[in-house]
Amino acid sequence: MRSSNPIYSTANYTDVQLKEQGNCLFAARKYDDAIKCYTKAIIKNPDVATYFTNRALCYLKLKRWELSCQDCRRALDIEPNMLKAHFFAGQSLLEMELYDEAITHLQRAYDLSKEQKQNFGDDITSQLRLARKKRWRALEEKQISREIELQSYVNRLIKEDMEKRLAKLAIDEDQSNEDDVKLKEQQQEIEQKCDDYIKEVNTLFAKVDERRRERDVPDYLCGKISFEILTDPVITPSGITYERKDIEEHLQRVGHFDPVTRVELTQEQLIPNYAMKEVVEAFIAENEWALDY
Repeated sequence: MRSSNPIYSTANYTDVQLKEQGNCLFAARKYDDAIKCYTKAIIKNPDVATYFTNRALCYLKLKRWELSCQDCRRALDIEPNMLKAHFFAGQSLLEMELYDEAITHLQRAYDLSKEQKQNFGDDITSQLRLARKKRWRALEEKQISREIELQSYVNRLIKEDMEKRLAKLAIDEDQSNEDDVKLKEQQQEIEQKCDDYIKEVNTLFAKVDERRRERDVPDYLCGKISFEILTDPVITPSGITYERKDIEEHLQRVGHFDPVTRVELTQEQLIPNYAMKEVVEAFIAENEWALDY
């Protein structure tokens, strides 16, 4: 009796038919079965990049990040400018916490979407913003770890200095005829200074830590093309705000349309967004670290 399962009835399928069968299974959310079809298609014809990105997307859905990334790399070996391969690779690398590489692929995917005039809405840009934020936070965590080590080191030095001074005081006392009361006072003075220094150091580090806790630049303060904090914001008739140099470069190199809405746009239609500029400047005045964001 012939099996009704399409996975077991594809022996005589061409690679294209296997790909189409995989697409049907993917649409039905049968990702493991779709992977089997795409794998068979790859075996029949390993020179088609789309087969690899289709399988990569299945691996993404199943959260098999490394396998997805491997397929994207194989697709890019065949087609270096394949937008979806860069996009899926970026997402996989982001989940693997390889932020620098993820950003490289996502930025390339975004650039290709502009060059090829493909509209992915906010899919690519949202992933790119997320990757940048996670990289920033990872760097922040490293910095915090270094500061904790520094704080411990300084405290240890202060205590070691106190112990040396107390030991010297004891030696000096043995060589003199000072009374025990005066010696006790000198010991307490050294210990008090040590406590005061440690408290001051810890207070300084606590203030730095407090300022860092809420360090995050809201998405609306960042350009939709460069994803960096706005410095010269302009608004389009569609109501979208961009960094001036970024949108002007887009109009000159890619085409006369709004990158987000795809509505026709010319440079003369760009209007300075003074309200956003004030908001950004106020934010930076209170958060100078944002200049390095």
